[in-house]
Amino acid sequence: MTVDQKGKSLKEVQDIISKAITKVKGTKENDLCKYLPMDSGGYMHHFTLRKMKHKDPSQLGTLIEKFIIKADRPRAVAPKRRAPRGSRKRRDNLAFSRTQLERMLQIARLAGDKEMISVLSPRKSLPAVKRELISSIRHNRVEQELWNSYLDCINAGELATSDK
Repeated sequence: MTVDQKGKSLKEVQDIISKAITKVKGTKENDLCKYLPMDSGGYMHHFTLRKMKHKDPSQLGTLIEKFIIKADRPRAVAPKRRAPRGSRKRRDNLAFSRTQLERMLQIARLAGDKEMISVLSPRKSLPAVKRELISSIRHNRVEQELWNSYLDCINAGELATSDK
């Protein structure tokens, strides 16, 4: 295929596209997409239409003629079925109820597993941790877990400010 032939067929396709736009009472090329069915289901994406216009104009011209120009009344193609939004969530994360988490936290405390305690402990805000820490000091209690959560809050705050 030479350059002249490709340019000629592109010009022909431009004419076909303009006729099709007027037939469907559209204003732009993208308005044709919903009338062109795809093998994978649904209608043609506007990027695909633009790509076909330059890479394979003869096939695009054939599709437009078949489904829009030669059709008595062009019919819009139903959109492709998509999975509902909730189904795209990751399934590998386990969701525990509050009571299950509290039981696991209690088991970790009994086992003395500090790493599991810090992972399972609910995240508190820095002011809340400060209040609890001050309260424990006033009651002459030393809680290593509370101090660790305070340090975690401080470190998380420093990381957040350094990212900005």
